Amino acid sequence: MSAPGASVAARRRSAWRAGELALGLSIAAFLLVFVAWPAATVAYVAFTEKGTGAFTLVNFLDFARTDLFTRSLWNSIYVGAMTVVWASVIALPLAILTTRYSFRGALLVQTLGFVPLIMPPFVGAVAMQMLFGRNGAVNLLLDDWFDVKIPFMEGLNGVIFVEALHYFPFILINLSASLRNIDRSMEEAAQNLGASGFRLLRRIVLPLSMPGFVAGASLVFVKVFDDLATPLLLNVKDMLAPQAYLRVTSIGIADPMGYVIAVVLVALSVACMALAALATRGTDFATAQRGGGGLARRRLSPAENAMASLVVGLILLLVLAPHIGLLLLSFATVWSFSPLPDAFTLAHYARVLSESSLYVRNTILYASLGGLIDVVVGTAIAWLVLRTQLPFRRWLDRGATAALAIPGVVLGIGYLRAFYDVRLPGGVPLATLWIMMVLAVAVRRLPYALRASYAALQQISTSLEEAAENLGATRARAVRRVVLPLMTGGILAGFVTSFATAAVELSATLLLVQSNSDAPLAYGVYVFMQSPAGRGPGAALGVIAVVIVTICTLVAQLAIERSQNARGALH
Repeated sequence: MSAPGASVAARRRSAWRAGELALGLSIAAFLLVFVAWPAATVAYVAFTEKGTGAFTLVNFLDFARTDLFTRSLWNSIYVGAMTVVWASVIALPLAILTTRYSFRGALLVQTLGFVPLIMPPFVGAVAMQMLFGRNGAVNLLLDDWFDVKIPFMEGLNGVIFVEALHYFPFILINLSASLRNIDRSMEEAAQNLGASGFRLLRRIVLPLSMPGFVAGASLVFVKVFDDLATPLLLNVKDMLAPQAYLRVTSIGIADPMGYVIAVVLVALSVACMALAALATRGTDFATAQRGGGGLARRRLSPAENAMASLVVGLILLLVLAPHIGLLLLSFATVWSFSPLPDAFTLAHYARVLSESSLYVRNTILYASLGGLIDVVVGTAIAWLVLRTQLPFRRWLDRGATAALAIPGVVLGIGYLRAFYDVRLPGGVPLATLWIMMVLAVAVRRLPYALRASYAALQQISTSLEEAAENLGATRARAVRRVVLPLMTGGILAGFVTSFATAAVELSATLLLVQSNSDAPLAYGVYVFMQSPAGRGPGAALGVIAVVIVTICTLVAQLAIERSQNARGALH
């Protein structure tokens, strides 16, 4: 006969395992309904014949035969590739200067290098036109001084210019990390064999840092495909994302061509990630770290330091141009055919705060709910993967992370198609409710919260839970009183990261907004920027968005530091 205590413990373990299974199945259902189903719906419509539902490739043949679509495909690839090139031109000198040389402005470069990421590219697109357009400040001065104008913002050039200035930090961050991890003995050995200067950089340093560069470059390429609003605001419509949006909004959700374009977008995103993995496969980039590792920093002579400061200053001035232009535009009364605004006013801020406060309230509501969904689901997935033996736990991780490969416009189209025929009492389509925007932004940001929670839980020893259970706590109580408090920093960082990025999401929500009363802040900026008269208020609303994201980014950084300090004190 078993002891009563053992029987109670066995029942508790059985109940806990049942709870784990129920939690895992609930999350699986969430991912199937809000990630897999919309994506599968897009693919189903693209590969089936309209009316009969039979499998067909005719839609893709029509895509290939239509000049507009093939031109949009090549334009998107061209813009993505050239954005990577120009983002590399910006990031490479900054990464080399801050990692290889004792450069006095390294901290400033690293700090300002993150600034573009706090503002979506579409927010600064119109401001960049005011600075670099045909009749912008820079071209007016060039025409006055040298009788020449440079087409910075003409057609695809404008999209490339704006995207490169916004997304270069992805290359800078990853490349700098790779450069710092190179063993200095590799460089010293090459110098002993006679290599120096540019030859050393070309033959040793850059090849060893290739994994970081490839990771950053592939991310930039995918992000360019995902951006819908920047081309639309710059009146560039012959790219894939704008074409997918225009087909669905102008012809309707029954038109299969919008879904075909969406499938092509997903295929290109997946292909880019696969090529990035193949590019570094089969090559050994490992170095044996000895004596501290890292590249030896060389001191710059006064002349070299002055030249480096000049180069970095010009690059950072260019990088900050969208923010400077947006700020000027938000205070400008009239800014046309002149290098600077004619006068300044606070009227635009007064207008948006009185007329458009609803945008701000909606954004805070949607981003908060989206962030809450992300940390709850992300923390649960991290727990199931790291602390349980559920047979399908790894698939939960993969399913949540798969959202990274689905562009926002594709997700928006998928939600429209998948949920429009789901009717609520009264005949209201589910896809028209504001809650669908919350779910869309939550799904898009779920991988961020998942990775933050996963990292936080990885650093918590299971011995702490075991100690709590040995002292009489149930496993649920040990999780609630021990594990979750120790994960607070990581959970908060995941929430704030999700909140900050969701606050300026437009690609998915642009398709799901059904009325102005339900619209978020990013949609308001986009609508205002459509007309010259609305650019001032739109810029003011954009500045408010940047301030919100900046505050959230700072809060996230503080949360990470506090979490690290707490774990350090624990150990």
